[in-house]
Amino acid sequence: MLIRFVALVFAFTAATPAAAYWEYGHETVAKVAWANVRPATRVALRRLLAKEALLGTPECPAGTMEAASYWPDCVKPLKKPDGSYRFGYAYAWHYQNVDICKPFDLTPACKDGDCVSVQVERQTATLKNRRVPARDRVMALAFLIHFVGDLHQPLHAGDKSDKGGNDAKTDYGIYSTPRLNLHAIWDGLLAERAISTPPSLVRRYTAKERARVAAGTVTDWSRESWRVARTAYDAATGGQACAAYPARGAMDAATIERLVPVARGEVKKGGLRLAKLLDQALG
Repeated sequence: MLIRFVALVFAFTAATPAAAYWEYGHETVAKVAWANVRPATRVALRRLLAKEALLGTPECPAGTMEAASYWPDCVKPLKKPDGSYRFGYAYAWHYQNVDICKPFDLTPACKDGDCVSVQVERQTATLKNRRVPARDRVMALAFLIHFVGDLHQPLHAGDKSDKGGNDAKTDYGIYSTPRLNLHAIWDGLLAERAISTPPSLVRRYTAKERARVAAGTVTDWSRESWRVARTAYDAATGGQACAAYPARGAMDAATIERLVPVARGEVKKGGLRLAKLLDQALG
């Protein structure tokens, strides 16, 4: 009965537009960042988030770090009176298709700035600029919180020309449905298990730990997530990441257990690196 219930729930959620990292992953990255920014940054964040009405999206709140973390996914289906999508220009900003089986190279994936790593840098710059309109800074804040989360979901940082694993059908332990794929597993099922595994990721880390995790550039972080994407494909194919993907990949219980710390590490990195960027822009 439990398996049937879970399958039924997934059948409904899988039918909706793909939501990067689902809510739980994005909200946890935001909470980790909030717990680790400087006090002055927290004050500035409260002031900006209090201006959420400037976004003109009452259907999609952004008045808290957690709400703002999901705002860029929430607004995807919003339309203009002419039927076009209000935020269609930002669809490609949530990911970067860097082939896990070739040398790391962001250039083709980030043509015209349409990739997540370039947008992390651009939104940080906009947030830092006090001369831009308040609405633009609030929007930049919501995008930045979300995109740092996306960058640390490895299937948004690397793929095999399969839409970040969306076309890679994969079983998760004993759980299998026709729609279940590698991307969805890392977006939700594995992420939720990892985040829910104690101890809580949401806490104040030491200055030494914050400095260690947040070291490097956005490109360095992209390269790290790309390497984890290779790990994700390896885990689902028995170490054959660069071979043709099977009709269905599979992750057994032992593999899932091994990947939990990896997924936890990605969420922690995302939160602490977001904290660093927010301190630089607002602290």
